[in-house]
Amino acid sequence: MKLVVGLGNPGRKYEGTRHNAGFAVIDALAARHHVDWEAAPRGIEALVARWRTADVVFAKPLTFMNSSGPAVAALLQFYKVDPAELLVVVDEVNLELGRLRTRASGSAGGHNGLKSVVAALGGDGFARMRVGVGRGDARRDLADHVLARFETSERAVVDETIGRAADAVELFINEGIVPMMNRYNRKDDSGIDPTESSP
Repeated sequence: MKLVVGLGNPGRKYEGTRHNAGFAVIDALAARHHVDWEAAPRGIEALVARWRTADVVFAKPLTFMNSSGPAVAALLQFYKVDPAELLVVVDEVNLELGRLRTRASGSAGGHNGLKSVVAALGGDGFARMRVGVGRGDARRDLADHVLARFETSERAVVDETIGRAADAVELFINEGIVPMMNRYNRKDDSGIDPTESSP
């Protein structure tokens, strides 16, 4: 079994914000595979959606971003998933809008949601995908930037990126983290294999 967790902030106030890119990717996957959200078992503060044919659980912690770790740890324990089979999806201001970056493990890199997960799991041996949301105007407070919604002019790129990120998650589910990194960490991270011939 695999567990795929999108991090974000719960509530309508935060829907569509840059900081909720992780939620957006997981929502896209749940919609794509026609699985419904429900309360997590045993009082775990999260919503879960079970994609049974692929033996995958999608999850969205209902704690705020910076306190996501305990819910992720509880989900791993309940579903008996090894951290090596966990993928966490987050926003990343240090990646330009539209870029994806995946890693099999590593530091939180300054992302407070990832810091919380690392602390709760007692280690960083889990995969993560960062979805680029851009840093924005340098004169604007970074917290205000990530808690703001995307501009109308960015919407087409955002929608394409969320779809591509969902494709990347499916590659992780079907083939693992290494093929996912090989395909989506290139400068041209379109997900198109350059070795594939053109039609």
